[in-house]
Amino acid sequence: MHTELSFGVSERAAARIAEITAAEKRAALRVAVLAGGCSGFQYRFELDDEPQPDDVIIRREGATVLIDPVSLDLLAGGELDYKDELMGSYFAVHNPNAASACGCGTSFSVE
Repeated sequence: MHTELSFGVSERAAARIAEITAAEKRAALRVAVLAGGCSGFQYRFELDDEPQPDDVIIRREGATVLIDPVSLDLLAGGELDYKDELMGSYFAVHNPNAASACGCGTSFSVE
């Protein structure tokens, strides 16, 4: 396990992750990029208790985020944020590697 700072977690996201993991009695939020979605890749967020040996571990203000190395390559330089808007609350990834994104915001493509 190692710590990496090439992917950030906003203060809002950290606060919400800390709330969710405490309420669900889980250790961390895993952020992953999977093949699929309407634009080629999609983000997946899930609670996790066990980091994998090669996971990147990001800690901020009581929150822990786990990212596998392959996903980190597609997320490098980005940031996880938490939006609380009229249409709903959700995690959002600001990803400078995404060449385009779909309207739902959960899928993207790279060049």
